[in-house]
Amino acid sequence: MSQFSFDVSIEEFEAKVLQASLQVPVVVDFWAPWCEPCKVLKPMLEKLAEEYKGRFLLAKVNSDENPELAGHFGVRSIPSVKVVFQGQLVDEFNGALPEGQVREFLERIALPAGEDEGGNLREEAAALIGEGKLEEALAKLVEASQANPQDQAVQLDAIDVLMLLGRNDEAAQLLAGEYKDEPDRATALRARLALAQGAADCEPLEEKLAANPDDHATRLELARAYAAQSRFREALEAALEVVRRDRFFDEGAGRKALLQLFEALAGDQYDDLVREFRRKLSAALN
Repeated sequence: MSQFSFDVSIEEFEAKVLQASLQVPVVVDFWAPWCEPCKVLKPMLEKLAEEYKGRFLLAKVNSDENPELAGHFGVRSIPSVKVVFQGQLVDEFNGALPEGQVREFLERIALPAGEDEGGNLREEAAALIGEGKLEEALAKLVEASQANPQDQAVQLDAIDVLMLLGRNDEAAQLLAGEYKDEPDRATALRARLALAQGAADCEPLEEKLAANPDDHATRLELARAYAAQSRFREALEAALEVVRRDRFFDEGAGRKALLQLFEALAGDQYDDLVREFRRKLSAALN
């Protein structure tokens, strides 16, 4: 597998695309095996991803196997290319464009060539996060922080990876500092860290809930357990289901759990996810 291009499913999308997009633009190519134009565009994008060497990452989504992702991004025909940067959709095009036009498009969205050493290391870390190589990504971020000790974004990237690794004590120590340049992101990470405290095992909770789907207290406990494992979509779904089943349970505990999750997920990285569930919460309450 290339360092700069990789296949992505809906289960991996949060880690491989949204988290990686904090450091580098991620080009998401929606394709399918039967699509003839896709057979032209996909290898072209793979070649260019190698050529650009981390100035962007290429995430390839089989739209037949991941219709929910295709629907979320409003894909109506393929190939369809979307660009995600800092957690948000920033650009797109449809169809198999000639290579010259694709290059022009990439030049608009890719990171500038010749970034400083710390910037290059962040790009490498983003690529490693996309591959699920969290320990290696953390090492790159430590190196980037040493190259530029004033870069608080790099420090918070490292804290994010520590939390994904379950090294919450180390993350807490680092979050004790001041982050005047990145206050909102630091606040969100502290809220996520609070969710991770006292995490429970999901499996017995799932079994208990399966035996009694109206056990709202267990469902909320499961939402907290999911959040502690960074399974944020599942956590939001569980809390929302409590609102749908009984909005008044425990003085609106389901709604309060959702609001706590929204706070923890504040920031560009999870904006789309939070917006989606704010709409769903509004619909459930109306």
